[in-house]
Amino acid sequence: MIDEENYNRIARALPILRRADPQLAREFRQAASVVRLPAGSDVFAEGDQVESIALLLAGVVRVYKIGEAGREITLYRFGLGECCVLTSSAILNQKTFPAIATVEQDGEAVMIPAETFRGWVHRDDLWREFVFDMLSQRLASVMEILDEVAFHRMDARVASLLLTRSRVQNPIRITHQEIAAELGSSREVISRLLEDFASRRLVRVGRGEVEVVDAAGLEARTAV
Repeated sequence: MIDEENYNRIARALPILRRADPQLAREFRQAASVVRLPAGSDVFAEGDQVESIALLLAGVVRVYKIGEAGREITLYRFGLGECCVLTSSAILNQKTFPAIATVEQDGEAVMIPAETFRGWVHRDDLWREFVFDMLSQRLASVMEILDEVAFHRMDARVASLLLTRSRVQNPIRITHQEIAAELGSSREVISRLLEDFASRRLVRVGRGEVEVVDAAGLEARTAV
């Protein structure tokens, strides 16, 4: 059970709780628990039975798939105040988890038992709106990924990723393998593309990092 002090702290991260009626607030405090999520740990692996859902209070979780050839592709990430929509879907449909969810940054989460979560979706309008809103947002992001994979060249996708990351940090601390895993490609393909970018003086490639040196030139490579 969550005490009042912790509940108030959680409500600051989960605005839905500030709109909850007394019954939902009471049930939330009784059913939920708070756990630490160390970086590198798996919240769920593919095929796991889903017995609870995590709502993040801190940290970032990456959700991804691994193909038969061992290649990875990122489906989405979720962070503060969000939950994993594949977990929601698995709970509502009583299926196993269809991907892998790994903690990228040390986090903290509120865990809600699957049966409780399912019950709230069925009978509480506010909670159902929260979950369906999350599903809608994630569906849109996954559709964007599908569009990129199906219709965009890999060099354009790599250029786009580097430009996006460089706005936060430049040089970007990232390996060729991490780029490949993010985009569903192989390390060899990514290495060749980065070598090409470097030869055109668009980027500078170092050990475990890539520096964008010509953002305009890289932007031109994002054109389909």
